[in-house]
Amino acid sequence: MIHLFNGFMSPFGGSDLETLELYRLLSADAEVRLWAASSRTSSELMEQFPIRRPSPITGDVPDGGTYVFLGAHWRNKLWPYLIRRPRRLIYVFNTFHPKVLALTTHMPRLLDWPNAEMVLISEFQKRMLQVEGVVHPSPIDIERFSPRPGRQDRPFTVGRLSRDSPAKHHPDDIQVYEALLADGAAVRLQGGAVLESRMGPQPQIELLPEGQFAAEEFLSTLDAFYYRTGTHVETFGRVVLEAMACGLPVVCHKHGGYADHIRQGENGFLFETTQEATQILAALQADPVLRATVGCKARRTVEQLFSPHALRERLNFYLG
Repeated sequence: MIHLFNGFMSPFGGSDLETLELYRLLSADAEVRLWAASSRTSSELMEQFPIRRPSPITGDVPDGGTYVFLGAHWRNKLWPYLIRRPRRLIYVFNTFHPKVLALTTHMPRLLDWPNAEMVLISEFQKRMLQVEGVVHPSPIDIERFSPRPGRQDRPFTVGRLSRDSPAKHHPDDIQVYEALLADGAAVRLQGGAVLESRMGPQPQIELLPEGQFAAEEFLSTLDAFYYRTGTHVETFGRVVLEAMACGLPVVCHKHGGYADHIRQGENGFLFETTQEATQILAALQADPVLRATVGCKARRTVEQLFSPHALRERLNFYLG
């Protein structure tokens, strides 16, 4: 038995999606249960998936086996002291919060659980935190995403996908979008409604709320994917890999877990400054062949990263 714990607070959160995809993959080989580790669990997710809330009163609690906590932890909760001891305890650490890491790696005396086996989701995260553990990229069902030929009946379209949070947007990105618009390009930002007060109405820009379209549907409308965050730092950045799976050239700030998988100018682009970002996007706008070549190699990258063999090796870690 494998028990997966997550907050399940957002249908669009990277940690939530990571847990659900791991659930899908592991269910082919084991009995897997989903547990809500937060009182703020999304009602939408509760309706779509068999997510339970631990309840010692009713007896609906994890009953041993392997406990896997993904971006959640067991601290400050009573139920862990009232259930069976796990055979294995795995913590998938997919944030940069050292406090949570400390809470997770030091077991309370009264909680007789085994030491946590650590899983990190990028080499970038491992280097930043200097933490020992295996590295498993956040699993993505790349069959949902497929490259599509560029359309000639629309302007060059740049977009990005994220949660609708100010922390997900860099303040200097307005300059990037304005430069694109000035050059006749179109901009689509799903999870960009938070920018409405700063951008104002313009005919070639769409600021969409998070979740309006499925990721694969939204990404299929783009010619290039642009990504930089504000105060939030991406430990992995699954949206970038989803864009690469769609055969899109990605233009991303170099500070993020996704950068481990981007080879500059070959399967994507990394930038440091706003000026560099603007120049790369201008080059892509002027050169459809470059877009197609880089996008093709981007797709090959994710096919290797999430190949059946690579996924099997990662799944065997949990099934062992």
